[in-house]
Amino acid sequence: MSRSPSVATVRSRFSAAVRRLSAAVAARTSVDLRALAAFRIGLGALLIADLLRRSRSLTAFYTDAGVLPRRALFADYSEVYSLHALSGEPWAVASLFAVAGVVALALFVGYRTRLATVVSWLLLLSLQARNPMVLNAGDALFAMLLFWGVFLPLGARWSVDAIRRSDAKNSGDGATPDAGDGAEDETAPETGPSAGDRGSAVATVASMGVLLQMLVMYVTNGVHKLEGDLWMSGEAVAYVMQADHFTYLLGNHITAFPALLRAFTVVWIALLFASPLLVVLTGFPRAAVASLFVGMHVGMAATMRIDLFPVIAVVGFVPFYQTPVWDAAERGVNRLAPSAALARWRARLESAGGRIASLDASAPRSTPNGRLDGLRDRLHAGVERGSPLFSTVLPALFVVLIVLSSAQSVGYGEVPDPGEEVLETVEMDQHWQMFAPEPARTTRWFAAPGVLENGSERDVLHDAEVSLDRPPDVDATYPTARWRKYLSNVRSGNNENHRSYLANYLCAEWNRTHATGVENVTVYQLYERTDPYNGTVQAANEFELIEYDCSGEFVQNE
Repeated sequence: MSRSPSVATVRSRFSAAVRRLSAAVAARTSVDLRALAAFRIGLGALLIADLLRRSRSLTAFYTDAGVLPRRALFADYSEVYSLHALSGEPWAVASLFAVAGVVALALFVGYRTRLATVVSWLLLLSLQARNPMVLNAGDALFAMLLFWGVFLPLGARWSVDAIRRSDAKNSGDGATPDAGDGAEDETAPETGPSAGDRGSAVATVASMGVLLQMLVMYVTNGVHKLEGDLWMSGEAVAYVMQADHFTYLLGNHITAFPALLRAFTVVWIALLFASPLLVVLTGFPRAAVASLFVGMHVGMAATMRIDLFPVIAVVGFVPFYQTPVWDAAERGVNRLAPSAALARWRARLESAGGRIASLDASAPRSTPNGRLDGLRDRLHAGVERGSPLFSTVLPALFVVLIVLSSAQSVGYGEVPDPGEEVLETVEMDQHWQMFAPEPARTTRWFAAPGVLENGSERDVLHDAEVSLDRPPDVDATYPTARWRKYLSNVRSGNNENHRSYLANYLCAEWNRTHATGVENVTVYQLYERTDPYNGTVQAANEFELIEYDCSGEFVQNE
C-alpha cells in the first residue's frame, strides 16, 4: 500500500521549488553594477545634451516672451507643478538650466549619486511641465529611466562616491558617506547566478522595474502597430521615409531602395514581438537581442531627426548587458589595450575622482551640537526604518502600475483611479504610440505670411520671401526637432488657442528684431503625400490655421 509523502517531504520539495523560482527570477532581473555605472554616465550625459539643445529655444519655449507665456500655460493646463513657471524672465529660466546642468554633471561623475538622481528627475519633470507642446516619447522615456535610477545603486562603481567609500574604509575611521549619497550601494545584494567579484550585480525590484520599463514600451508599441495596415503589410518604413520633415542624413537617400525599407519594416515588427526575450534570456543571448534593438535605434538616428529619442533608448538598453558580457569586455580591453596606457588613464580618472572627494571631505563642517546631533541620529534611524519601503515597496508598486497602464493603453486592462492619479503625478502613463497604429507618411511644412507696416509681405516664421510651395528640404525649415513637434501640435484641432499664442509670438519677435513692424500674420500648414514606389503626388493642400491681428486680442480663434 503506497504511503503519502510526509509533511517534511512536501515542505522540502516546496522549498526547493521556491529556491529554483527565486534563482530564475534573480537571473533575469540581475543587472551588473558596471552596467548601472555606464547607465548613470549615459543619463548624466543625456541631461547635459538635452539642456544644451533646449537652450537654443529657451526664450521661445520657456519664457513669457515665447509661444507659451505663463498666463496661457495656467489658462490651458489646470494643474502645473513647475519651478520653471515661477518666473517668465529668461535669466530666471537660464539659472534653472544652469542648476540642472551642475546636478547632471554630479550624476555623470557619481557625486552624491542618489541625491543628484532625485534632483535631476524633479528638475526634468519641472522643465517638461513648463511646455508640454514640445514633448515627445523620448522625453517620457527619459524621465521614467531617471525615476528607476533613483532606486538603483548607480554610484556603486566608477564614481566619486565609490572612491569616497574606498577612502573611508582605508582610513579605518569607520566613516562612510551618507545613505543618500549611495553608501547603500555597497551592500546591494549579490545574485546567485552572477559571475565576477562579490556584489558585482544586483537583482532587486528596482532592477526588474528598469528592465520592464523598456520591455513595456516595445510590447505596447507593437500591439498598437498590429492595428496598422501599413505595418502589417511591410510598407510602413517606406512611407515614413516619404515624410521629408522627419528625414535627414541617410534618410534622404535610402528612399531609393524600397525593398530594403520593406525589409526594415519586417525586422522591426519582428523585434517588437520578440522583445519579451529581453527578460526571458540571460547573459550573451540577451545581449545579442539587445544589440539588435540598439542597431535599429542607431539606424533611426542616422535617418530621422527625432531629437534624442534613439540615444535615450540606447542608454536604456545598457542594463540589459549582464555580468558575463562585462567580464568579457574587461578581458578584451585588458588584452587589446596597451597596459601602460590603460593604467595611466585609470590612474588619471581615479586621481580626478579623488580630488573631488577630497574637496568634499575638506568642506567646512558644522560645529558639534548636541541637539542637532540628536536630530541627525533620529533622521538616520527614520531613514533606516523606511529603507524597505523605499527600496522594495515603492518600486514594486510602480512595477504593477506600469504593467497595468500598458495593458490599459491597448485595451486589455484598467488602472484603478488612485493608481491613475499616481502615474499622472510622476508622468509615468504608458502610452507608446510612436508611429502607430499608422505611421507618419505626409510631408508637412509651415508658412506665416505677414503684412508689414509698409504694405509688403514677408514670411515672419522663416524671415524669408513668402512662398507656399514645397521647399527643397522640408526638414531644414524647422530650426530644431522640438520646433517641428511644437508646430505639429499647433495644427491639432485640440490646440486652437496655441495658434493664437504662436501668431502673437511671431508678431512680437518680428517687431522686436526688425525696424519695419508687422501688422497682420496668417499661419498656414501645408502638406504633400507621395507614393514611395513611383514618386507621384497622392495628395497636396494647404490649411489656414489662423489669421491674426498683431494689435488685437491675445487669443483670436474666430
